[in-house]
Amino acid sequence: MQLNSLHMIHFKNHLGGDLCFGNQVNCLLGDNGSGKTNVLDALHYLCFCKSYFNPIDAQNITHGESFMLVKGVFSRHGEEEIVSCGVKRGQKKVFKRNEKTYSRLLEHIGRFPAVIIAPDDAEIVQGGSEVRRKWLDGVISQYDRKYLEKLIDYNKAILQRNNLFKYFAENRMWEPSMIEPWDARIVPNAIYIAKAREDFIKDFMPVFDEVYAEISGGNEIVSLDYSTKVLLDENEFLQLLVQSRDEDRRLRRTTCGTHKDDLVFKISGYPLKKFGSQGQQKTFLVALRLAQLTFLEKATGVKPILLLDDIFDKIDDKRVQALMKRVTDGSFGQIFITDTHIGRIPEMFKSIGADVRVFEIVNGEVNTLHK
Repeated sequence: MQLNSLHMIHFKNHLGGDLCFGNQVNCLLGDNGSGKTNVLDALHYLCFCKSYFNPIDAQNITHGESFMLVKGVFSRHGEEEIVSCGVKRGQKKVFKRNEKTYSRLLEHIGRFPAVIIAPDDAEIVQGGSEVRRKWLDGVISQYDRKYLEKLIDYNKAILQRNNLFKYFAENRMWEPSMIEPWDARIVPNAIYIAKAREDFIKDFMPVFDEVYAEISGGNEIVSLDYSTKVLLDENEFLQLLVQSRDEDRRLRRTTCGTHKDDLVFKISGYPLKKFGSQGQQKTFLVALRLAQLTFLEKATGVKPILLLDDIFDKIDDKRVQALMKRVTDGSFGQIFITDTHIGRIPEMFKSIGADVRVFEIVNGEVNTLHK
């Protein structure tokens, strides 16, 4: 799969623009704030129906304009497909594939798989458990539609359950029977989600180990441990929910469930967050994303697009070379990469025989330097 072209109108700082991409490496070069990362975000919109950096659609419209449009032409399994996203201020966004509007956006997720590596990824290590769950859910949802549906339904039920506890507190009442229907809805969803996450980690770890060893030189042992209190027996988990009601009532929120799960990242047996250097954390995250790409290709039968945003900060030259060699060894699909240095990345890719197309972005204007 690859993206052949991109059309943008009033998307962030891009008033308008048309880009035609190469089938291997596409370099987006320019100063900080020029708009090169916004091009990657437009691609993310087409694959995931939303921005990677700002989930509020209207805030991605150019200041002073009333609408935005992002449109791309993909080649997928030899067929051309047109995907577009239009947003008008004060209205619901319209997402289309081949000029047909989706009734549910979840129908699009996974059809055009992509993986992004960005500076914000540091939060996967440094941030709270919700960031790691978001990563976990994002990967699984691209190849398991049922998982995404279960996750959406689970989150709605948790929200309603939490609202009940707030209602009870505000009205000084307590009616456990009103909670039971939500518990009955939460339990099977939670069981499915926890099982899918466990299965994913089990299948993902061998891929991750291989990628990390290649990038790091094989000198470190890493691991991902899935932490959950959701028991895989429905009756046992239901009892756990019932037992937690007093605590939930006191805190006015649900304290037990897959929305409390976490991933523990370790290096040489120690928590990465506390004991990993900045370079080790960055290498861990890059390996995590590249392994995600390899895993998704096997799971979906489609080579995902790889989006690399300013990833070389804090990675030493040796590991950068290992990364470049890996992403151009023929096993990866189309790549988009940003940098502030005009010559560094194109020269690096050309030195290893990669097919490179270079774009320079200046104040939201895109120029093709060479193909």
